[in-house]
Amino acid sequence: IIFEPYGKVLVISPWNYPFQLALLPAMSAFAAGNSVVLKPSEHTPNTSRLIKKIVEKVFSKELMSVVEGDSKTASKLLEKKWDYIFFTGSVKVGEIVAMAAAKKLTPYTLELGGKSPTIIFPDADIDAAIAGAASAIFFNHGQCCCAGSRLFAHEKVFDKVTEGISKIADQIKVGPGMDTSTEMGPLVSDEQY
Repeated sequence: IIFEPYGKVLVISPWNYPFQLALLPAMSAFAAGNSVVLKPSEHTPNTSRLIKKIVEKVFSKELMSVVEGDSKTASKLLEKKWDYIFFTGSVKVGEIVAMAAAKKLTPYTLELGGKSPTIIFPDADIDAAIAGAASAIFFNHGQCCCAGSRLFAHEKVFDKVTEGISKIADQIKVGPGMDTSTEMGPLVSDEQY
């Protein structure tokens, strides 16, 4: 293994896995020999504060730092010169990141969300397909970049599929995020709802 660090790396992370998708790319960039500036999502302020507290305790500012703020803060960061940019988030914001990187010929990685349809044909194992579709739809409360945001079922199995998905949805215990019996807590924001 030959380490060839880029230098100064900007990591902009999303709201849907705010701890993992902030620290995993930041730590990977650091482990490869880079210094890192991490900009966590403004939609998860408690996690952002925790990440900042951890990073400030473990790293000197020259090695890794956390910059909190909203999209204006991210725009200001993108105006600076970076040796590499890593972004996880929406296609819309990914386009902005790519354009900013292109202006300075900065290499970048975009990990973008999308729409992931589930399609059920009549020759499928319908019970297994319903269970799989429900998992794709409701995983992480549907707040996942590859969530089953659309479900298509052939007309021959449509009624069975919709009844099965509805039954599973009705059984999910919805409640506050701190309640250990809660299976689906609150969504991150009104926009995501």
